[in-house]
Amino acid sequence: MDKKLFDSELKIMSILWQEGDSTAKHIADILKDEVGWNKNTTYTLIKRCIQKGAIKRSEPNFLCHALIPKEEVQEAETKELINRIYDGSSDKLFAALLGRKTLSSEQINKLKQIVRNME
Repeated sequence: MDKKLFDSELKIMSILWQEGDSTAKHIADILKDEVGWNKNTTYTLIKRCIQKGAIKRSEPNFLCHALIPKEEVQEAETKELINRIYDGSSDKLFAALLGRKTLSSEQINKLKQIVRNME
């Protein structure tokens, strides 16, 4: 993917990641119900995603296929968040996340396992 996806474009991608290949009409129907977008708005955003290399369009019926996996976008967005908000320090992000709420023992154990796997 060449360029960053904006929140509106990520809504399109989320549908494709969740439902798999979908027609533009199907995507437009979902987003009309979820966020109130009209068909033209959705089609414009799909075209932007195509131009950015995130979606491939095929016929029949303007079928859309995600070219990038969700995990790749999540990783890029996480890196940007860490760099922009936490001065490139992932431990500051981690501390901020942990400081927001009380964690269950199961969640704490899961986090400990993640840290152990990183060592």
